[in-house]
Amino acid sequence: MNSFVYSRANDAAGAVNALGAKPRTKFLGGGTNLIDLMKMGVETPGQLVDINRLPLAQIEEVAGGGLRIGALARNSDVAEHALIKQRYPVLSQALLAGASPQLRNMATMGGNLMQRTRCYYFYDPAFPQCNKRNPGSGCGALKGYNRIHAILGQSEQCIATNPSDMNVALAALDAVVRVQGPLGEREIRFADFHRLPGSTPNIDTNLKENELITAIDLPAIPFATRSHYLKLRDRASYAFAIVSVAAALEMGADRKITAVRIALGGVAHKPWRAQKAEQQLVGQLADEKAFRAAAEAELAAAKGYAHNEFKIELAKRSIVRALNTVAGMTS
Repeated sequence: MNSFVYSRANDAAGAVNALGAKPRTKFLGGGTNLIDLMKMGVETPGQLVDINRLPLAQIEEVAGGGLRIGALARNSDVAEHALIKQRYPVLSQALLAGASPQLRNMATMGGNLMQRTRCYYFYDPAFPQCNKRNPGSGCGALKGYNRIHAILGQSEQCIATNPSDMNVALAALDAVVRVQGPLGEREIRFADFHRLPGSTPNIDTNLKENELITAIDLPAIPFATRSHYLKLRDRASYAFAIVSVAAALEMGADRKITAVRIALGGVAHKPWRAQKAEQQLVGQLADEKAFRAAAEAELAAAKGYAHNEFKIELAKRSIVRALNTVAGMTS
C-alpha cells in the first residue's frame, strides 16, 4: 500500500477545506470499498480525511412528509429504521440485499453512493486495458469476459456497471443528494448524480472534486409503501446483482395503473431508470401482458456481448416478476 496522510475533520467546512488543501485527498467513512481499492492499488490517495466525527448520521422527517438520511448513517441502521420500512420498503430491502451484515454495519449511505464498479478489469491493475482506471488505455471487457457487464447506456469506452443495490432503490424513489462545497450547499437530483460512461468513463458522478455528500432526501411518495426490490445473483448469501429491479406501483380500484416507478441494477454504468416502461404502463391494467410489453419497450435498445446476452431476456423477466409482486400486495 502506498503511504498517505491521515487526518480527522470535526465539521463539514473543515472536511471540505481539507479536501481542497492537498491533491488526491479522499474522504473516509466506512471504508468498505475505498480500503479494498487501496489494497489493490487501484486507488492511491495522498490523504485520507476521516469524517466519522461529523454529525451526519441522522434519519429525520422533513416538511412535506419526506425523510432526510444523513450521509454517515450506516446501511444497517437505515435498513432497519421504522420509517424506512414503513414508507420506503424497497430501500430497506435493497440495503439488506447488499453485502454482508458486517459490511452493512460499517458502510455509510454517502459511501454507498460513491461505490465503484466491480468490473474485473477495473479492479485488478494487472489488466492494462481499463479506461476507467487508466483513461485512453481501452476497455478490456469489450472482448474479454463480460458476463456481469452492461447492456444499456454503455459506450465503446466502457461497459462496466454500477454495483450498488441501494442506488437502484434511490433511483426509483427520485431521491435528492445534498452536498456541501466551498461555495455552500447544493442539491443534485438522483437522476443526475451518476453518469453514463460516454467518452469519460473515469468520471463516475457529477459530484465536484471539492464537495462533501451530507444527506440524501427522499420525497413523500405515498404509493412507495407498495414497493419491492428483486435481486438476481449467482449466490443468495453474498454476491452482486446480475440484474435487479426496484419497483413501486399505484393502482385504482379497477386495477389500472395510475403511477409506477421502475429502476434496474446490474445493467448499466448508473442505476437505470426505466422511463419507457413507466410511460407505457400508466393507464394500463396491472397484468402480466402489460408488464411484459413495457419490459420489451425498455429493453428494445439493449445490446449484449459474448458472455452477457442472456441478461437482456433476464432483465425483461425480472421487470415482469417484480411488478407482479408489487401488484399482488394488499397495501
